[in-house]
Order: sequence, then C-alpha cells, then structure tokens
Amino acid sequence: MLLKESKIRILENFYALDYIFFGKPVKKMETCCAALVEDYLAVKGALSSVVIEMLKLIQHSPDKLAEKVDLKSMTKNAIESAKLCRENAKKIVSTEQARKNIKTDLKEQLKENKDQVDIPKLVEGLIREKAFRLAADNLLIARPISESKNYKELNEWSGKIIEDSYKILRDSLVESALAILASNEESK
Repeated sequence: MLLKESKIRILENFYALDYIFFGKPVKKMETCCAALVEDYLAVKGALSSVVIEMLKLIQHSPDKLAEKVDLKSMTKNAIESAKLCRENAKKIVSTEQARKNIKTDLKEQLKENKDQVDIPKLVEGLIREKAFRLAADNLLIARPISESKNYKELNEWSGKIIEDSYKILRDSLVESALAILASNEESK
C-alpha cells in the first residue's frame, strides 16, 4: 500500500513528464495527429503503473505533507521538478562519459543508415534523446530511491523485472515525445 504522499508524487510526476519534454502540458502542443498524443498518454500511463510497482517494492516513504495539496500547487511542484531534472540531465549529458556513449550511438546509427545522413541533425537528436531519458530517470527513479526504506530490493529478481519494464516504457515514452515534437516543428 502506498502512502498518500507517494500517490501525490506519482500524480505530480505524471504532470512533470510533460514539462520535461515539452515545457508545457501535452494537450497544449500543436501536432498533426491526435494519435501521437494518444500514444504518448497511453505509454505515460503504463510507465506510471510500473513506477507504482517500483515504489511499493522499495517502500517509498517521502516526508509527510504539512499542507493540503491542490492542482495549482501540484502543477507548480511539477514544473519545478521538471526544471531541476532538465538541468541535471544537461549537466550529465555534457560529461565525457556521456559524450563517449553518444559517439558510440552515432557510430551504430551511421552503420545502419549509410545513405545520406544529416550528421549534425543526427547528433542533435541523439543528445536530445539521451537528455530526455536522463531527465525522466532523475524524476522517476533517483528521487524516490533517495526517499525509500528498501531500495536494495531493486537488485532482486522482481526489482530487475520492474527495472527492465521501466526502461522499455521510458524509451517508448521518449520516442513518443520526440515524435510529437517533430510533428510540432513540421506544422510550423
């Protein structure tokens, strides 16, 4: 059973993901097809379900809330969390290790797509994708682990299953967000 504070955090994170990817709620994005937004929301819901299971497993126990939470304060917290996670991701992406990982990904992409590749655009896309993944991990994994009683459960069999599910859904969510952003840029 999750604590009330954990449930509020899940909902806050649900909103914060939009601010990480788009800087605003997804419903305010201009996109050519509603199916992209529908897919994004479905994956975001599935990812939230996996995060709920993870929070149960690690016995998430954030500080008690001293005041009543309403939509306005939750949105404000979501925006602040997203901003912090984006800043943290930006710092990590600029490290030497991240650059090596991006170079490796670039080489793999070039092997797969030898025909007329726009290298600067590909590099920009890989950096953006990595930054989005890192920001989502920072939001959905790092903070809850720091507030948990039993994070070592993630090293057990059930924890590894949850982690694998999380990674698959996180990557799918990032792909969906990138598709919405690309559609938004094309419609301008």
